[in-house]
Amino acid sequence: MAPTAELDTATAEKLVSAATRAPSIHNTQPWSFRRAPGRDTLLVRAVPSRTLQETDPTGRALHVSTGTALFNMRVAAAHLGRGTAVRLLPDPHEPGLLAAVRITDAADRRGETDLYDELWQRHSSRFPFENRPLPPGVVNDLVAAARVEDVTLYLPEADEVTRLLRLTAEGEWRNAHEPGRREESRGWVREAGSYGIAPGQLGPGDQSGNVPVRDFAGLAPALPTRVFERNPIIAVLATPHDRRTDWLRAGEALQHVLLVATGHEVRASLLHQALEWPDLRAALHGPDRPPEHVQMLIRLGYGPPGQASPRRPASEITGEEPRTPW
Repeated sequence: MAPTAELDTATAEKLVSAATRAPSIHNTQPWSFRRAPGRDTLLVRAVPSRTLQETDPTGRALHVSTGTALFNMRVAAAHLGRGTAVRLLPDPHEPGLLAAVRITDAADRRGETDLYDELWQRHSSRFPFENRPLPPGVVNDLVAAARVEDVTLYLPEADEVTRLLRLTAEGEWRNAHEPGRREESRGWVREAGSYGIAPGQLGPGDQSGNVPVRDFAGLAPALPTRVFERNPIIAVLATPHDRRTDWLRAGEALQHVLLVATGHEVRASLLHQALEWPDLRAALHGPDRPPEHVQMLIRLGYGPPGQASPRRPASEITGEEPRTPW
């Protein structure tokens, strides 16, 4: 077992600041961080007030979002010369405790150190991409990044991409016409604040209708429209099982892939709409694929870098745990 390292307030805030740069559905940032008393450990919990009851009733997207934050914490710890020992769902009696991250003296050897700069540069890009493919070497690096986290990433052929985009468009249509989900999504578009998405961060709609951009409950039609790429590049992230731990690992893999893509100056946006409906999510599984569960569709390409979403300061969400949870 690697020796533990002192986790002072300044170090904890650095790790949390990096963690909160991770993407989350609707920028809900559905996590909290506390230092365990007497331990060099950060406890990561779900925040019920920032969950999407209509869009994400099972909490799958919440777990994926939290997994992306866990990966960022690993990256930041490695940058500081520290290691991390991550326990997912450490207490069966406290389901809201999603992870316990112990900080060690031994730096991780899984490549996160080289991704620290990309952690701060990564933004979702909801704009049109250029009509050019990814080089094979870049694709190989993205596939390898997911594999490190025991998750599968693959880029389907054009016909399959068309099918996946149709399912995504169906999910978008349902979200726009189901009152509960429509109003919930609308509520996360905010003029100011530390959560949600500012109207100015919404990308344009696709004039051709080829890329089903999320319109956040009817707000996007008021924005300018542009012609998106003719042949979108879609990557599929999948796990062999569909347990809560798989959702968290999928989030770690997703962020690993996104940071590697950023290092290659490849932009990305997430197509999540079909994943929000059980029947559509099941249909995302390719007919020629082995048994697996799709966790995310990632649109990749070359284009504008996107804009940063608002985040709460780490000092506001980092504190001392009042009791030992297990």
